[in-house]
Amino acid sequence: MTATASDRRIAHLDMDAFYASVELLRYPQLKGLPVVIGGGRRPQDEALAAAYAGRPGDIPVAAFPLLKEYAGRGVITTATYAARQFGVGSAMGMMKAAKLCPQAIVLPVDFEEVRKYSRMFKNAITEIAPVMQDRGVDEVYIDFTDVPGGQREGGRVLARLIQKSIFEKTGLTCSIGVAPNRLLAKMASEFNKPNGISIVYEEDLQSKIWPLNVRKINGIGPKAGEKLARLGIETIGQLAAQDEQWLMGHFGKSTGAWMHRVAWGRDDSPVVTESEPVSMSRETTFDRDLHAVRDRAELGAIFTDLCMRVAEDLQRKGYVARTIGIKLRYDDFRGVTRDQTIAEPTQDAATIRRVAGLCLKRVPLDRRLRLLGVRVASLVPVAPHSADSMPPARKQGATVGLF
Repeated sequence: MTATASDRRIAHLDMDAFYASVELLRYPQLKGLPVVIGGGRRPQDEALAAAYAGRPGDIPVAAFPLLKEYAGRGVITTATYAARQFGVGSAMGMMKAAKLCPQAIVLPVDFEEVRKYSRMFKNAITEIAPVMQDRGVDEVYIDFTDVPGGQREGGRVLARLIQKSIFEKTGLTCSIGVAPNRLLAKMASEFNKPNGISIVYEEDLQSKIWPLNVRKINGIGPKAGEKLARLGIETIGQLAAQDEQWLMGHFGKSTGAWMHRVAWGRDDSPVVTESEPVSMSRETTFDRDLHAVRDRAELGAIFTDLCMRVAEDLQRKGYVARTIGIKLRYDDFRGVTRDQTIAEPTQDAATIRRVAGLCLKRVPLDRRLRLLGVRVASLVPVAPHSADSMPPARKQGATVGLF
């Protein structure tokens, strides 16, 4: 029998320190230690890999590079829970993190390995609960409502089964929040990390949700949080106590009404198994500022690699793009974007490189650069047979542009 709307049980599953946990499978000797993941492979990483080829678990802990030795502009992708105890977290500059936890070990990001384990844990979920919405490499929403066992103990039984299956197939742990909707489920998944399960019912709103800071609501960012704080509103309960018209007066009709609704735990959005991407992009922040002329060869190699990666993303996901663009950030932190729409949509790396190069001609390159990105938009899905007939991503393409 199909469950009614009042029986709706939605789960948010978040892998625990995913990037770091994937690396700890390769380096079990680092378990329990402060470790940060960020940046690309450095010479010392290459040297260790060569010295212990096929035996990463034998690398002595003392041989790994430390955060206090890091120099550059890299950003932390994630950190182990042992490192987080020192205030280190994702999106933090690695130089800043070095002051908080200098003894942390630094490992580069291995995107291929991360993507492999991402596919593995998601396959483990859909074998049990097929209605799953992908929300990135390390998190998903799952509709438990009509899945056998999805109502037992508020969803705890099914959540435990999924945790067990993921661990058996990947060796990784995850945290799951189950609630009447996606909004509350996402907050609940943070309650009991790592490797926890948290169950929230409608009647738990005042006791479990309202004491939380407003920033715990997915969609209230730093600026809105600061404005709410200036208005004397710091908790979700305080937000719920405000008159809807008052919120609309301060934040606009749409946002104010949304804030009032989510503060009361209302969210009817479905778990969507398929969604069309709006765009795809790849970008990188350099360890040192690069000049378009003096560092032309290095920039050219990076630019080509970004175009190739975007082309591979398009091919893997089955899309072609009509709009191709670039993103730059200068050494003074100013940013600029340019794009161009082409007649025939493409997923070919050489074409993306050529058109992105034309976009580069339209921006000033007199200052040093700290970030370079390539973006494609106006995406069109292609049938499998059409994708197979497309030319593969090519390493060398036309080098139109300044690099």
